[in-house]
Amino acid sequence: MEQKIFEFFEKVKGAKSIVIAGHKNPDGDSMCSVLAMAHLIETNFGISPVCLYDGNIPDALDNVPLRKRLRYYERVELIEPFDLAIVMDYGNPVHIGGPMAAVESAKFVIEIDHHKNDNPIGDLCLDDETAAATAVIVYQIIKAGNLEVDLQTANLLALAILTDTGNFKFVRDSRAFSVMAALVDVGINIRNLIELMNNKPRKAVQLESRTAAEAEFFYNGRLVVATVYKKDYKYLDGRGEIALNLLGQIKGVEFIVLLKEQKEEQVGLSIRSRKNPINHIAEALGGGGHERAAGAVVRDTLENVKKRVLELFRKE
Repeated sequence: MEQKIFEFFEKVKGAKSIVIAGHKNPDGDSMCSVLAMAHLIETNFGISPVCLYDGNIPDALDNVPLRKRLRYYERVELIEPFDLAIVMDYGNPVHIGGPMAAVESAKFVIEIDHHKNDNPIGDLCLDDETAAATAVIVYQIIKAGNLEVDLQTANLLALAILTDTGNFKFVRDSRAFSVMAALVDVGINIRNLIELMNNKPRKAVQLESRTAAEAEFFYNGRLVVATVYKKDYKYLDGRGEIALNLLGQIKGVEFIVLLKEQKEEQVGLSIRSRKNPINHIAEALGGGGHERAAGAVVRDTLENVKKRVLELFRKE
């Protein structure tokens, strides 16, 4: 990794134009890692990257530092190819969405990711599946390059780690804690950052609470399946973490599935587990993710997707 980070700095120093993008419908790790990297490059190398996204950003992330720097890809006129594209926390090329055109036309592509990816697109890959968040890898880059970390960068990295680990519930090694401790020394306030994200619309909270209350239980209560129907999907803010967290607190529940009817014959799934891996189930549905937190988008009817989910969990 050390040699790759050295090459990363050489490519950044040699670039006159840089574009940075994460996955479509950014979550906290994707969005904050992109913004942190852009700010780091600007403050340490004097280059101002363009930050692109596709899809929707949850209202809960509206107050994230440097939020306005992230630009919807269709509102950016791309005249010439970028010297360098950096893709972060993307998992799979199909998850990048609209910014993929800018990435594909760039002269050189670097990827920084903590997802399992059998089809990397980077000419240089700074990937680490064992990292709890992409922000942990960003911090590793910072330390290797002795880069300046101001409070804005520290807050962004802390938010990325908090959101992707479920406030440390999904941490598998000590690095996330070590990074957070270092960020506290820089001056972050964890309580204030968590409060910053308590920013969901009323209808979103009411929808997720109602969705959790109407969930169905299977296999002696070990599997719980909740559904957001198409008529209500517009009110959902993010992935449905409130519903997932509520259902995950129920005694005897081991697996939680949230079905989101996004449009006619298109269903998004968020899958969580208390103990056992479930990423193989997401992969069977065409998605992926982490061992205990994964997801997919399936182009089929809600009824058929639900049947497939029940069948896949039958042997778990």
